[in-house]
Amino acid sequence: MKLQLPTPETERPAEFVEAFARGLAVLEAFDAYHSEMTLSDIARRTGLPPAAVRRSLITLKTLGYVGQVGKRYYLRPRVLGIGSAFYFAARVDEVFLPELRALVEAFGDASSVATLYGHDVLYVAHYSVQRARRAAAHVGARYPAFATSLGRVLLAGLSEERLDTWLSELNPVPLTSRTITDKSELRRIIQQVRQLGYASTVDELDYGVTALAVPIRAPDGTTVAAINTSGYTGLVTPEKLVDERLPELRAAAQRIAVALSRNPVIYSMLAP
Repeated sequence: MKLQLPTPETERPAEFVEAFARGLAVLEAFDAYHSEMTLSDIARRTGLPPAAVRRSLITLKTLGYVGQVGKRYYLRPRVLGIGSAFYFAARVDEVFLPELRALVEAFGDASSVATLYGHDVLYVAHYSVQRARRAAAHVGARYPAFATSLGRVLLAGLSEERLDTWLSELNPVPLTSRTITDKSELRRIIQQVRQLGYASTVDELDYGVTALAVPIRAPDGTTVAAINTSGYTGLVTPEKLVDERLPELRAAAQRIAVALSRNPVIYSMLAP
């Protein structure tokens, strides 16, 4: 799936720096499934011309953000400085982690906060006591929104027009045998999430992951993020998560919303 530059051409101001945007797109092409790539790989991932990718890679390599072995490129630790700037500016330790720790202390397993980033969810906070081999959840991780409880809650917060556009551009790929990829069914599920105020998934992102998520809303009702709790399939069910964890999960989301309301800048950081 090609990554698109974040700002459509029709919305770009006159001062928009295309080369800078392309450089960022090159950095964002790397993820857990694409940790090292050739120039051609990156061009396919970003949809950018190879010549533009080459110029961006030369610049990023010179600045120390990208390394190279043979024909393959990879991210270097300096990239962490960009992510950590957001981590501290958004006061993740102060606003999110206390609530995530409390949920994990009460129920075990794992808890995360994420925002919508294109067709992915982007984890901005995570806490876990899990040790099993499964999809790695950590700050900065991105996973397909359509296959996650966090993503479905965030999609339910979109307007009908934005959801239509989002689904029309989606090319869902099954991640497990239980991943729902039919767009009509996904739309039905998202509409149901709007009514219920929560979303649950079982083994859709990865086998062994059952999760429940609720929205974190701005004072005007806009969904700016989502928080979840997850456990091992077989040990928990969606029904059990709803019965035992939904009240505490919603309370945690409300407390985070109150904390965020004291700092509108952080709300703006999270808003899609």
